Amino acid sequence: MRLNRYFGDRHFYKMALTVALPIMIQNGITNFVGMLDNIMVGRVGTVEMTGVSIANTLIFIFNLAIFGAVSGAGIFGAQFYGKGDQDGVRYCFRFKVLICLVLTALGCGVFLRFGPDLLRLYLKGEGDLTDIQGSLEHGFRYLKLMLLGFPAFVLANCYAGTLRETGRTVLPMGAGIAAVVVNFICNYALIFGKLGMPRLGSDGAAIATVVSRYVELIIVAGLTHLHPERSPFIRGAYRSLHIPGRLAGQIAKKGMPLILNETLWALGQALLLQCYSIRAYDVVSAANISFTLGNVCNIAFLAMGNAIGIIVGQLLGAGKIEEAKDTDRKLIVFSELTCLLFGGIMIAAAWAFPQIYNTTDQVRRLATSFILISACLMPVNSYSNAAYFTLRSGGKTFVTFLFDSVFACLVVAPVAYVLSRFTSMPIVLLYLCCQSMELLKCVVGYLMIRSGVWIQNIVKEDNYHEA
Repeated sequence: MRLNRYFGDRHFYKMALTVALPIMIQNGITNFVGMLDNIMVGRVGTVEMTGVSIANTLIFIFNLAIFGAVSGAGIFGAQFYGKGDQDGVRYCFRFKVLICLVLTALGCGVFLRFGPDLLRLYLKGEGDLTDIQGSLEHGFRYLKLMLLGFPAFVLANCYAGTLRETGRTVLPMGAGIAAVVVNFICNYALIFGKLGMPRLGSDGAAIATVVSRYVELIIVAGLTHLHPERSPFIRGAYRSLHIPGRLAGQIAKKGMPLILNETLWALGQALLLQCYSIRAYDVVSAANISFTLGNVCNIAFLAMGNAIGIIVGQLLGAGKIEEAKDTDRKLIVFSELTCLLFGGIMIAAAWAFPQIYNTTDQVRRLATSFILISACLMPVNSYSNAAYFTLRSGGKTFVTFLFDSVFACLVVAPVAYVLSRFTSMPIVLLYLCCQSMELLKCVVGYLMIRSGVWIQNIVKEDNYHEA
């Protein structure tokens, strides 16, 4: 077995890190500041932390729907860029903007109408009724404030996604860094009433996030339009909303499974948390602490997944099939290796991190157990994530739909439902059983990648620009 089959040379890793590192840095800073924000809310109290955590679980579903919409057109965008077709990239950008604005209107309507009912689903475990009602009130108020930032969030994602697909990863990173700095400062000021600002608690956390999202949009969109020579796709992007009918149909055909996939996968995760919450009110708070640390430590393999989608997609669009296969294999190995470092960090922090929060000892103990389980399963999650982006790079979006969201909703969630309601299994063992089911996805992902079903150039036809 030759090592060069699985490991690249210095040039290879430089190329991979050129794409992955800015994404990793941006996500790392974003998640690190998000962790600090979460700690700040957690210092206010368990009631506020639980309400905000549940609201963010619901917002997470919307965020992933947007991610799916951007990614659907992004598959074509990356391959058009690899082909050298700037008109194609521009059409993909327009498609992103239109579909994301429609989803924003739909998401706001659902949250305003059904927000309290959705929040109550997570407040059915054993606990003090006053605390439960307080979490509901804090959560819905936080949710309504966060809706004000949705338009900025979706437009910033449209710009950032297209820039990354065309090789410009530094600008989105810079905009993201600026946004999280603003978010952190505003959080400190508004949550605790510092720097002459009023003390707003969890409401202040929402306002700070909204402000930061508009800062990010102004930077990423403003600099893109100021330097069109660096991003030719932006020239005339808003001159009309025209998208060739054939291309729009193909993007919708490939993209709809991705939108459904991301939405249903997030819904599956939300259902999973709801099943955990049945055990006790404390479980939501403990899971929130674990997820907060996990979000910071997962940045490496998540960024590598994005890099796989971009780099392999560009190679497929350029018709370099054998190079795409070789690159994909080496990037997956690289992604797995990063987990050794970040998984170790999670394990080292498992006992100390929950102590930062102003909560009960029971919540801290549960959080430590959840963190240790998540750290041990990080390589498993890394491989399934890499397999997902590999399949997606070739436009196999229906396959990824089955691989990702159908598995989450029709396998993991039902198992969690049965175990949480019809057994007396302790919550830690229940959590381990449900999270370990990701192993099945790894097996399926390995077989799909090995079969080569994902290898496809979806922009080789020349008639996509016809109306």
